[in-house]
Amino acid sequence: MCDATLSMPIDYAQAGAFTWARADRSPIQSKPGACDGCARRQGCIANDLDGDALERLDAIMHSTRIIRQGETLFRAGDVFRSIYSVRTGSFKTVIAHRDGMEHVSGFQLPGDVMGFDCHEVSAMALEDSTVCVVPFSLLEKECAESRALQHQVHTLMSAEIVRESALMMLLGVMSAEERVAAFLINIATRMQQRGFSASSFNLRMTRDEIGSYLGLTLETVSRMLSRFHKDGLIRAGGKRIDILDPDGLRAV
Repeated sequence: MCDATLSMPIDYAQAGAFTWARADRSPIQSKPGACDGCARRQGCIANDLDGDALERLDAIMHSTRIIRQGETLFRAGDVFRSIYSVRTGSFKTVIAHRDGMEHVSGFQLPGDVMGFDCHEVSAMALEDSTVCVVPFSLLEKECAESRALQHQVHTLMSAEIVRESALMMLLGVMSAEERVAAFLINIATRMQQRGFSASSFNLRMTRDEIGSYLGLTLETVSRMLSRFHKDGLIRAGGKRIDILDPDGLRAV
């Protein structure tokens, strides 16, 4: 039986005047909307924060960035300066091996936080996306003054360790069928947590990217999805997935 405990990493787009970053020409908004104004901040740094801790976080979150589909937010080896909370859209993180092969290490949805592991992975937008930029040096200073904020950062870092451990278990003990079923359940659960439909959604990642993440070939992922479709567990058409029998999918 599969378990939806893959990567645990919301529609936040807000109007505003954008300027262009000097280095990469990605558009920057000088100040994002207040954290307490985000209706779907579950999973991000602001989750469960209020009062003084939320005000401190709000004060250091200086900008948002727009990352177009296919563009890179950060590359492996970049100097660690900031962490990023996905505001809209979605990303994939990729590890490049010495032999030139790349492995997808995770998929980030709105509310997820990235950047702690920028020395190892690169992050690319799966669609036009926006992120809130949090300078880590400023965050550290605020954490020294706020135990609630410090606890939240530690919780996020611990969640990343749990995610990696869950992936290792997934790749080590589950069959191909169980891996794909667990992946779909995980996406559905995360979509529901963010206020979206858990039964109908678009997979922004390709079948090949899913396979890379799950340690499977593109052909195997496609074959498993076709089998689930034939068995009446899901309806798959292009990137669209409709989960018809969630209990049956969990029982795979």
